[in-house]
Formats: sequence, C-alpha cells, structure tokens
Amino acid sequence: MRIKRTSPRTVVTRQTRLVAVAAGLVAAAAFAVPSANASDTNTFSAAQLTGVSDSVLKADVPGTAWAVDSTTNRVVVTADSTVSQADINRIKQRAGADSGALTIKHTPGRFRKLISGGDAIYASGWRCSLGFNVQDASGNYYFLTAGHCTDGAGTWWSDSSHSTTLGTTAGSSFPGNDYGIVRYTNSSVTKSGAVGSQDITSAATPSVGTTVYRRGSTTGTHSGRVTALNAQVNYGGGDIVSGLIQTTVCAEPGDSGGPLYGGSTAYGLTSGGSGDCSSGGTTFFQPVTEALSAYGVHVY
Repeated sequence: MRIKRTSPRTVVTRQTRLVAVAAGLVAAAAFAVPSANASDTNTFSAAQLTGVSDSVLKADVPGTAWAVDSTTNRVVVTADSTVSQADINRIKQRAGADSGALTIKHTPGRFRKLISGGDAIYASGWRCSLGFNVQDASGNYYFLTAGHCTDGAGTWWSDSSHSTTLGTTAGSSFPGNDYGIVRYTNSSVTKSGAVGSQDITSAATPSVGTTVYRRGSTTGTHSGRVTALNAQVNYGGGDIVSGLIQTTVCAEPGDSGGPLYGGSTAYGLTSGGSGDCSSGGTTFFQPVTEALSAYGVHVY
C-alpha cells in the first residue's frame, strides 16, 4: 500500500490511480481465519513458506498484502474490504497442499497508494512528500521520494502555484519497487539533512517490533511499530510491490514518499496503506537502503 499522492483531477488516469493510496487501512479488529486443514502444530520449512508466498503473488488478488511471520511459522495474508471469500479460496487453492501455512486476516478499508522529509512537493498534477535529502559521491544534491510519485513526473516544485522549482526526476522504480530520485536544479533552496527537527545521519533496516516515526505533508508526524519485513502488496492494476516494511503507523493521501525513521536513522519511504490518522491504519514503506544503493547516494 503506498500512501497516495493528492491530485486536483478525478478522471481515472494513470496519475489518478497513483493518487489514491492510504485512505482506508485500519489494522484494528483484524481477525485470523485458519486455512482448511491448518494446525497450530504444523511446521513448515523455509522452502514451503516461500512457495506459499509465491502462490499468493500468483493468485493476483488486489487488496492483499502478505509476509512470512517467522514467529508463527505462517504466511500472514491481510485482506482489505474489497477481497471476497472467493478471492480467499483462490489463494488457498494456489497454495495447494501447503494451504495450512496460510493465516488470513481481514481489515476494513481499501489498500491504496498515497502521495503528497515530510515537506510537500508538487509535480504538474499531484502532491507528494519529500523523503530524505541525499548526496552522491561528487557532492550533488538530490531527494528521494516514492516511485509512484516520480512515475510520469518531470519537474518538481515546492509550492502548489509552481513558482519555486526544486528539480527534475532523475530516476524512478515502480511497480516492483517504490522509490524515485529527483535532482535539485535550484541552488538557492536549503537542502536540510534533517526530517523536521530530527537530524538524519545514517540508514538501516528496522527489526520487527521497532518503534518508528513517519512524517508527511498531510498528517505531520506519527509513530507506530514494525509488524513485518519483506511484505508484498497488491494495489491492483498490476501494481505489485515487494520487499516492504509493514507498520502500524497511520498515513493519509498526500503522505506518499515521506520518511520513515527512528532517531537519527533513516528507514523507509512511505508507499501506501489504508485507514487514517483518526482511526489508525496499516502502512507500508519502501526500505530506503535499497534506494540509496540503487542510485549511489547517501543521507547526510
């Protein structure tokens, strides 16, 4: 689930589809539904769990997210409100004899991509959030954000009236991944290495259970904890993203691309989810270390 970007248009275009991300994910009241012939005493090998995870991917059910839970030795599938019982049955059929390795959880709302360091950034038709300012080995300045934000975007501005240019998209990876990079062309803009007032000096991948913070241009700063790593999300329309950090942090449209961090350590870029910051939600993040490696840049 990426956190969607906001857009003034309502026509269903590629950009509009990328706009709607996190407006409906509520993690509360999720309940487990055991698969047929599942047993708490069953032990599945790593190969079996990988195979079951691949089966969920091949079932291609929009509105599902899944990750291997090493504690329970199961593949936990979270299904949003658009997923029917027939869809769940299709997933179980794909898993075949290993369907007992599935744990199905239901959550209200709909998984959507969200778009809006937390500060607002504007493309020609939508708003996202800046993730982290970064530099390459030569000292050139860039910023990272979500790939579904940079996909189809050229120039970026710091204001909705497009009076102050920031830079131009230099790279974008979505779907599959969800990260993009923008090279600054405006030398007069201050390029802080902080998220709000928190200085960022390193990057890493958090552990399950880690307390994390997210900042975005729609909802500001909120906290939660990491519930899974290497999660996969099917946003529909062929937009499937893998290797994500799953958390209980809330997010809303316009927060996409914003930073996930803890102390001075950068963790991720807001991808999508469901729910809101009044009722709570589940949000997914692209690990920032992968984006840093892909573009040969570093936080500072």
